[in-house]
Amino acid sequence: MNETDPGMMDAGQLVALFKAGKMSPVEATQAALERIERFNDKVNAYIHVDHEGARRAAHASARRWGQGQPASPIDGVPVSLKDLTEVAGMPAREGSLTMPDTLCEKDAPPARMLREAGAVLLGKTNSPEFGWKAVTDNRVYGATANPWDTRLTPGGSSGGAAAAAALNMGVLHQGGDSGGSIRIPAAFTGVFGFKPSFGWTPQWPPAKEPTLSHIGPLTRNVRDAARMLNVIGRYDFHDPYAVRGQPDDWGVDLDCDLRDLRGLRIAYSPDLGYARVDPQIAERVREAAAKLETLGAEVVEMHPGFASPIDVFRRLWFTASLELWSQCDEKQRAQLDPGLVANARQAENWSAVELFRAQADRARLTMELEHFNQSYHLLMTPTVPIEPFETHQEVPPGSGMRDWEEWAPFSYPFNLSQQPAASVPCGFTANGLPVGFQLAGGKHDDVRVLRACNAFMEAYPPRFPAMPDPTWQPT
Repeated sequence: MNETDPGMMDAGQLVALFKAGKMSPVEATQAALERIERFNDKVNAYIHVDHEGARRAAHASARRWGQGQPASPIDGVPVSLKDLTEVAGMPAREGSLTMPDTLCEKDAPPARMLREAGAVLLGKTNSPEFGWKAVTDNRVYGATANPWDTRLTPGGSSGGAAAAAALNMGVLHQGGDSGGSIRIPAAFTGVFGFKPSFGWTPQWPPAKEPTLSHIGPLTRNVRDAARMLNVIGRYDFHDPYAVRGQPDDWGVDLDCDLRDLRGLRIAYSPDLGYARVDPQIAERVREAAAKLETLGAEVVEMHPGFASPIDVFRRLWFTASLELWSQCDEKQRAQLDPGLVANARQAENWSAVELFRAQADRARLTMELEHFNQSYHLLMTPTVPIEPFETHQEVPPGSGMRDWEEWAPFSYPFNLSQQPAASVPCGFTANGLPVGFQLAGGKHDDVRVLRACNAFMEAYPPRFPAMPDPTWQPT
């Protein structure tokens, strides 16, 4: 890493230089905008960039730092927001032809909190239509590409945020996760992604299935994620599902002895007892489990014992698609992603009793996981069991799969349970594609999850795609 290039720095490095008067937020913002200009045509991570607004915010931040009165510890740090999040002065088409291209008048809670903290809002990142699938393409903005190989998907639905984080096109990136939408693209692009406990990061307007949706960060390291959570992880009354009790400092345990995870009990499940995992990914995650043991954790290979909840998740997720579809007129229905429509039409055949039973099964799964966490602090799995595959595909070509839920069995259980879960980069396949492992904890045990993730990433630092311009070509 070029330690003098502001475009390669994390939030901690930037803020230290702002405080010392050795760098201005204007320089940091310009560096981020230059990286967007350099890389975005290759990956299509950003669908809107507010050059003028970002520069104006950077100058205001520089004045505050010059007066010794920063608005927060991330004042002047460049950030991005997902297209599903409303940001005043920016569009929020949610990847859909059914949505107008008018500019939003108000900030959703994450945008407002970041703006009040003095962060520089660079723009909006790409998502599939209404975030309905775990890859990132739509009929408005097209597909986002994986920085490690632009023929491949970065995952989704926060694929734009993940690609931006991998290339440091901005430093802090907001994603949303209703079934893996932060963790899946984090694994596919080799960055850190964290889904906090439900209700601790507020959102408004609500997601299409609000009880599954978690707002969280995608960053290059855990400390930056904690810095972002110290801003967006605060109670907001606008969100009827918001919960109080967040830690005063989300990074409170990150300065503990990084090589001492003694006392931490981790259950390592290679496949949850039912998933099929690519052998290379299984090997990288097994190696990561051994590395956690070298850091002092007790790692025990075992399964938590629940059956696949894929049908439970589909009942809830497809019903949300049906509600969305039912609110559209005939013209709008023709504009929707055919896969989203297929989900909606499938849900038409379900009864209210079936939906009620799905909710009851969800409660039982949550109970089982919470009981499991009384014996094991964390549950470790692969994040995704496959390598990234071609863009514009919902499932790997030739796999015989019907929908994305079939290749993402490790993520949505923890949306159903509303527990915190993270994806941590842990190496590469023979094709040079990133692999991630997942750590999930008991509800509201977010600080413990973050500490374990940070210990691993500090001991085994990830590497990121270079994409040297202009000669870079996908491998």
